[in-house]
Amino acid sequence: MTHQAPNKPKFIQVVNSQVLRTVQQLSTQFKASSTQTSALLLAAGLGLSTLLPVYATTTASQAESVKQKTQLISQKGSKEITLVSYAVTKAAYEKIIPQFVAKWKKDKGQDVVIRESYGGSGSQTRAVIDGLSADVVALALALDTKKIEQAGLIKPGWEKKLPNNSIVTHSVVALETRAGNPKKIKTWADLTKPGIKIVTANPKTSGGARWNFLALWGAIAKNGGNDAKALDYVTQVFKNVAVLPKDARESSDVFYKKGQGDVLLNYENEVILAAQQGKTDTSYEVPGVNISIDAPVAVVDKNVDKHGTREVSEAFVKFLFTPEAQREFAKVGFRPVNSTVAKEVGSKFPKISKLYTVGDLGGWDGVQKKFFDDGAIFDKIQSGKR
Repeated sequence: MTHQAPNKPKFIQVVNSQVLRTVQQLSTQFKASSTQTSALLLAAGLGLSTLLPVYATTTASQAESVKQKTQLISQKGSKEITLVSYAVTKAAYEKIIPQFVAKWKKDKGQDVVIRESYGGSGSQTRAVIDGLSADVVALALALDTKKIEQAGLIKPGWEKKLPNNSIVTHSVVALETRAGNPKKIKTWADLTKPGIKIVTANPKTSGGARWNFLALWGAIAKNGGNDAKALDYVTQVFKNVAVLPKDARESSDVFYKKGQGDVLLNYENEVILAAQQGKTDTSYEVPGVNISIDAPVAVVDKNVDKHGTREVSEAFVKFLFTPEAQREFAKVGFRPVNSTVAKEVGSKFPKISKLYTVGDLGGWDGVQKKFFDDGAIFDKIQSGKR
């Protein structure tokens, strides 16, 4: 390499301009984030401090070296993704996330930070559509995930990208009663007895309450009855519902904190978790004819592509189906979708003799139109109570 004498400042300027121009080209080529750009400038600055004393020129091989170092910084730097889920899953994800973070670090040599947001499934759905920058959504029902798809944030066909049609947990509806079950409420039929006071949220505003309504309907329509008999039964049940809170959280407050009602229609997993946390002094029954409460998970395509987090986000949602993650879901009351774990914990859950799904009732689009749209069956039931 040719060295120049110290008394030629013009060439120093040439070296300086060459390095800066190389940095600009690389920054444009890789569309670097602010962190990556800083890394480029740092690399260039270090290179310049070495070059100037010996008045070296910036060669193509040196530019390639800067490029490789920048890519290495990008690969090894930490990633951050945001999980948006419904409230009752928090206890499980607090155990699952550290396991995934450790696995990703071991497999990829990269740190990942998973930020978490929990709330009502419906409100979380609206927040994502309105700009909450979720990389992964794990909501209470596929209808909410479909709304995000319809907003253009998730690509159609997301259900087929993961095992089990992207359903990551199961649950069923439980009849939660006062301690000792003083009113002897054990079956769906008991809900129509005179004087029974039922607490359930409004299915027009609550995803959880939609599951409750469909469980009631299917208990007749999918158990030897028909729509006419189901309508009569559900109408009788709602005559015993004195108040319709707006969401599941408010329903729980009415039942637990205010002491209203004889029975709360609730997710089995919520009853189990509340008991584990010492929050309730109640009993519960799980009817043998029940609906499969299926909660999906999905990658938010538009956001992960914008954030550059598709690889880690897809790895995270796949991890949720592993035995390790499924065991954590089971510990807080969810029925696992992994067959191995389901066998391990099967004895801990009441047996279901007949299990039906939303698909058996027409799928979410049909269910929404038939039961919950304005002027549909639920509105007619409510108008008949007046």
